Amino acid sequence: MFRFGEPIYLYLLIILPFLIAFYLYSNYKRRKKIRRYGDPELLAQLMPDVSKYRPDVKFWLVFAALTMVIFMLARPQFGSKMETVKRQGVETVVALDISNSMLAQDVTPSRLDKSKKLISRLVETFNNDKVALIVFAGEAFTQLPITSDYVSAKMFLETISPSLISTQGTDIRGAIDLAMKSFTPNEGVGRAIVLITDGENHEGGAVEAAKEAASKGVRVFVLGVGSPDGAPIPTEGQNEFRRDKDGNVIVTRLNEQMCQEIAQAGNGMYVRVDNTNRAERALNAEINKLAKADVETQVFTEFDEQFQVLAWLALLLLAAEIMILDRKNPLFKNVRLFKRD
Repeated sequence: MFRFGEPIYLYLLIILPFLIAFYLYSNYKRRKKIRRYGDPELLAQLMPDVSKYRPDVKFWLVFAALTMVIFMLARPQFGSKMETVKRQGVETVVALDISNSMLAQDVTPSRLDKSKKLISRLVETFNNDKVALIVFAGEAFTQLPITSDYVSAKMFLETISPSLISTQGTDIRGAIDLAMKSFTPNEGVGRAIVLITDGENHEGGAVEAAKEAASKGVRVFVLGVGSPDGAPIPTEGQNEFRRDKDGNVIVTRLNEQMCQEIAQAGNGMYVRVDNTNRAERALNAEINKLAKADVETQVFTEFDEQFQVLAWLALLLLAAEIMILDRKNPLFKNVRLFKRD
């Protein structure tokens, strides 16, 4: 496995395009000044020791050396040993409703975007825990199998949209059943299902599924997103709202009663998600109460530093730059590495 020990230094790469632009601009200004004195070809004949190409070669050598130094500062490393380690943690499966009603904007910026931000912040609080991500609408499927790779969890989270599932609806039972299959077989681990939905148009069986999960020691937490007053559903890519077959604007409302029933059956907690972080704080507090047990995880435990290779390359490039003179060396006048056109 490859990684950078100090990735913050990679931000220094931003200066490289500006160095190139500055050098090209300086060359342009220099050529412009030369033209003021006379014909460039005639001036070149009057100054036979001046090389046309050597300054460019010297610049690119220094540029390459600087690039090597930046990567060297970031400390490139390769993992050399994989071990199975035991850590204290819990297992959480997040089931996210991505039906079209989640595009409603009665919470800012929308129900779906608010939910994704909440999940992202939840993942940031995990330490030695495992998380899985399920998305559902009229059917449910696993977006990310259970893992302790929080970077991947956030990456997969960014790609979620209602277009992932063509079958509309809110199959909460299917999401809970799939979540139960996502946990590892480890015993004694605290397990939770975090169900994030507006609860509209659910297809039945959700309460029974939550009861079954609770009977197996899995708590079901429900986060209701939206408002009971409801809001219209925007049409993606268009500046209008979805309408029914009669042409009326569709208004989607949070079904709090159904959400509360599922949470109660699942021995969990219901929290309504609004424009504050109240739901996030309440959920974190409940998950932290879960029993933590030894969770086996495969990780790289030894990383070898690789900066030495980059350091030697930088030194060689700088040495080559020093050895190349701006003017032609009279000792090597018959050696033409940089021929004129």
